Amino acid sequence: MWPIIAIAAIVLLVVSVPVSIIVTKNKMLNEANGKIGNAETQARSIIDEALKEAEAKKRESLLEIKEESIKSKNELDKEIKDRRAEMQRNERRIQQKEENIDRKTEAIERKEQSLAAKEENLAKQKEEVARLNEERIQELERISGLTSEQAKEHLLKIVEDEVKLEEAKLIKDMELRAKEESDKKAREYVVGAIQKCAADHVSEATISVVQLPNDEMKGRIIGREGRNIRTLETMTGVDLIIDDTPEAVILSGFDPIRREVARIALEKLIVDGRIHPARIEEMVEKAQKEVENMIKEEGEAALIEVGVHGIHPELVRLLGKLRFRTSYGQNVLRHSIEVAQLSGLLAAEIGLDVRSAKRAGLLHDIGKAVDHEMEGSHVQLGADLCKKYKEVPTIVNAVEAHHGDVEPQSLIAVIVQAADAISAARPGARRDSLETYTQRLRQLEDISNSFKGVDKSFAIQAGREVRVMVVPEAVTDADMVIMAHDIAKKIEDEMEYPGMVKVSVIRESRVTDYAK
Repeated sequence: MWPIIAIAAIVLLVVSVPVSIIVTKNKMLNEANGKIGNAETQARSIIDEALKEAEAKKRESLLEIKEESIKSKNELDKEIKDRRAEMQRNERRIQQKEENIDRKTEAIERKEQSLAAKEENLAKQKEEVARLNEERIQELERISGLTSEQAKEHLLKIVEDEVKLEEAKLIKDMELRAKEESDKKAREYVVGAIQKCAADHVSEATISVVQLPNDEMKGRIIGREGRNIRTLETMTGVDLIIDDTPEAVILSGFDPIRREVARIALEKLIVDGRIHPARIEEMVEKAQKEVENMIKEEGEAALIEVGVHGIHPELVRLLGKLRFRTSYGQNVLRHSIEVAQLSGLLAAEIGLDVRSAKRAGLLHDIGKAVDHEMEGSHVQLGADLCKKYKEVPTIVNAVEAHHGDVEPQSLIAVIVQAADAISAARPGARRDSLETYTQRLRQLEDISNSFKGVDKSFAIQAGREVRVMVVPEAVTDADMVIMAHDIAKKIEDEMEYPGMVKVSVIRESRVTDYAK
């Protein structure tokens, strides 16, 4: 029994031990599983929390990235917008420049086409002119039966014959005139005596006298073969009369300004002692500058004397030129000052503006400063000058009306008329003759200057001669013969004068260089 019990106990023991082991193992396994579950739960919670935190950080990072991206995008959009606007402006500017360039290119192309057409047309016209000229010459040669050289020789021969004929007529006329005038010598002496009575007026109007230190100076003034005196006469347009008058040279010319320039230049040459053509030209230029300064000073002195101011400088200069002008034997500047003073006195008597009256009286004859240079009456020229230099209408009307050419529009104009009549009331024995004489000299120079190729001309010898200086490049020696003949013919046709007028045409070439 015991063995069975023992076996049973052993079996039981054997069975219980594994069972206990299994139970213990299961228990331990359950405990381990519980711990593992708790660990897994904790791990999952930790993981969940970590995931949640990571998700939150991810969202924060995404938000930050998104905000930064949006900010960068906005900045980039703004920059792109600015650049696009700048590009658009540049494109518009470039487009405008391209359009301007296109327009200019088109205009240049049109101009080039027009110029090309004009050049082509001009070339055709030149060819046509050359052809017509050639045909004209050929036709003239055919009609005349002469070549151009033969025609030129024939024309010169005709002119030479005419000149010889005129010379013969001139000699004959002089002989006849000498015979006819021989019985009038006594009356001429009487006329000469009468003219001496008016010597003061004539001297002031037509001649100036330059005193010489000795008579030897006359030869130096004349120069070798007369070159010095010719140069001085050519440069000044004044005739130098060197006769038996002791220690004196007479300057004769109708233009007082030219005479004054010649007088000053000659006096400077006498003091300097070096008298030759180059020095004469230099002294004449200096004398011209001195006369210009003198003219300005005379005008300013007239303003101070009358008490007028604010006159344009050019009018002041023209007033100074009146110092060298005479009208009917009366100095025009002194006459103008006298009229201004009288106008001021009359205006004060009747209560008008004295300054305006003096101003109008001083300017009333301003046209006489330019009437020998410009066409028109001195009244109209004076009014035009006053308008040009902004004088008030009252002054302009007074100048226009002082000879009754227009109606006076103010009492000042009437006063100037009266003052002018009072100042001009002094009679002069040779007033009309003197005015006619100076007008004739101007007309001689105007006729000579009207010919093509004339540089300048001077009426000298009291109107008995006119010297014509021509441009050497424009007038040949052969042309001079024809020009002298034509000038003489025109003088005969257009002028009335006693005796005859000698026409001298001078052609001179000059080259100047300097050694440095």
